[in-house]
Amino acid sequence: MQATVFPGQGAQFVGMGKELYTDNSFARDLFEKANNILEFRITDLMFEGTDEDLKQTRVTQPAIFLHSVVLAGTIADFKPDMVAGHSLGEFSALVANKTLAFEDGLRLVYKRAMAMQKACEAEPSTMAAILGLDNEVVEEVCAGIDEVVVPANYNSPGQIVISGSIAGIDAAVEQLTAKGAKRAIKLPVGGAFHSPLMEPAKEELKEAIEKTKFSEPICPVYQNVNASPSTDPNVIRKNLVAQLVSPVKWTQTVQRMIADGATVFTEVGPGNVLQGLIRKTDRSVTTQGA
Repeated sequence: MQATVFPGQGAQFVGMGKELYTDNSFARDLFEKANNILEFRITDLMFEGTDEDLKQTRVTQPAIFLHSVVLAGTIADFKPDMVAGHSLGEFSALVANKTLAFEDGLRLVYKRAMAMQKACEAEPSTMAAILGLDNEVVEEVCAGIDEVVVPANYNSPGQIVISGSIAGIDAAVEQLTAKGAKRAIKLPVGGAFHSPLMEPAKEELKEAIEKTKFSEPICPVYQNVNASPSTDPNVIRKNLVAQLVSPVKWTQTVQRMIADGATVFTEVGPGNVLQGLIRKTDRSVTTQGA
């Protein structure tokens, strides 16, 4: 079975989508539609901007979503058996499996980006990558710190990203290094994504999601919060709201998709980060780009 997966924040690069825009009239129409919906020319920043331009959350998230969804739309006979996306990528997956209309998906992603940006500015916070420790060790250390610090991304076996207050992350990095982490490094991000510090953003996004039409999908989406397949629009909606303050269970998602019959994983969007994480999780499956 064919699993189609969509990347999240961090996959962006200057020039992303430019070739699609130049070579494909369907893609060009969607890009221009996005410029109109967002009321600024995001394509200019994607194609000719700077790394700094693309690092702004309000640009990064819609840019990656747009590249992913447009690319999926140009694939001949695109009909995935199952889909999943890493964090932001879950919105791309929900457009790909027809749960969300393109326009609604883009509006929600932009709303999410702006709400997250605001939450980051309200309280200084950050994230750190922890390599070479078991999940249980990382979870135990985080739970024992008297600050906000939680596992945020279970990316692959032995690779977890933690999220929280500056003091919480500093304490966790120190303790996890002492516990034998191969690496424990703070990440250059603007806030504590997928942690309780995103609660204000969650409330804003919840309101927008509740006003948006969710349709019956053409195939299951494996969602970040529980690594389980769903085709029920109401369940999908609820999990999408919870996602902002919950860990991304990517390792568990990949393992569940394989258990349910996935043998080929196609990454649709900028970069190839997910292909690497999938290979680290299970080398028996085939990974490829779109």
